[in-house]
Amino acid sequence: MFEIGISLREARLRQHLELPEVEQATKIRGKYLRALEEEQFEVLPAQTYVKGFLRAYADYLGLDGQLYVDEFNSRYIGGEEETPLRARRTSTVNTHRRVESNTILFALVAIGIVTALALAAAKFGGSTPQQTPLSAARNGLAKQHKAVRPTVASLVLTATRGSSWLMVHARSASGPQLFQGNLERGKSLPVSGKRLWINVGSPENLTVTLNGQRKTIPTGKPVVLLVTPKGVFRQSA
Repeated sequence: MFEIGISLREARLRQHLELPEVEQATKIRGKYLRALEEEQFEVLPAQTYVKGFLRAYADYLGLDGQLYVDEFNSRYIGGEEETPLRARRTSTVNTHRRVESNTILFALVAIGIVTALALAAAKFGGSTPQQTPLSAARNGLAKQHKAVRPTVASLVLTATRGSSWLMVHARSASGPQLFQGNLERGKSLPVSGKRLWINVGSPENLTVTLNGQRKTIPTGKPVVLLVTPKGVFRQSA
């Protein structure tokens, strides 16, 4: 009894041969030659390839090819019918795949049963109307819309009918001044803040939009407005 792979490698190295040289001479791919030297016979497609490559490789190295085939048969075949070396491994993989397939099938059946029971309970369990997915989504968006309130007053003043003199301060009349001057017709002034104090010279000439919604403002000269995220309020005249 001898080591097949070690014997082949040592014979090749004694002759100072590289695997590419042997591959070119024997027409056996280099990865298969290396598999023979490392006794990784499962890399080769079937036992017939192992025997043929063993004989050819050993003969090329000046060894007794039949001796290597006989050693392979005694160690790996054991009188069994010639089958691919990876047949047992493939059988094991197939068994695992069948188990996984059965598990997935069982899970799908279980999900189907639970879904059917849920639908039956919703249909016969009470008088509460069943919501469709679309209506449930709309209700959810409506609740979300109601829950989210703007925290900043985003105001746009537009002189649509004529010009108007404006004075805009943050927070109050004594707060930082944001704008002072005449807003010409056709022009817009965007301002924002948590609280705005605005003195309007000609409110009848203005269009006011707060957080995307148009607001009605009182007319009169002059008009002082207090603007918050909740709305536009007249403060004083």
